[in-house]
Amino acid sequence: MATPDFIRELRADIGTQLLFLPGVTAIVFDDEGRVLLGRRSDTGRWAVIGGIPDPGEQPAETAVREVYEETAVHCVPERIVLVETRDPVTYDNGDVCQFMDVTLRCRAVGGEARVNDDESLEVGWFARDALPPLEEFGLTRIKLAVDDDPTWFAPAAPQDV
Repeated sequence: MATPDFIRELRADIGTQLLFLPGVTAIVFDDEGRVLLGRRSDTGRWAVIGGIPDPGEQPAETAVREVYEETAVHCVPERIVLVETRDPVTYDNGDVCQFMDVTLRCRAVGGEARVNDDESLEVGWFARDALPPLEEFGLTRIKLAVDDDPTWFAPAAPQDV
């Protein structure tokens, strides 16, 4: 995956220590209710589409940009599905990151699904009952995007009063 320049610049100063970053995930559905997935070039696994916002970029803008960059599909964000701080991740090079993910349900409005950059090996539309193997991260977000429940977030711990 391409590391944004602003993160490379930060890493030059902080090394591999923990870096807290925003992340945006887009769960994109077409008119048939199929979900858009990409097979990642770094892991070879199928996954939902997402990425890191550019400085100053709103989550909905990130979703639209990432979906187009990776799949050539145009989409419109419809609602927030989930807000969650993930456990820290240590990458092969030793960098440690922790992401706060904002997941948006999106509707495809144009474009033809295809590999549009070097981050994906394949892209495609999948019926929800015929998904390829996905990590729990993607499965949970797809389920929440299908449900019409309120935005999911972890409850706050009780405070002593």
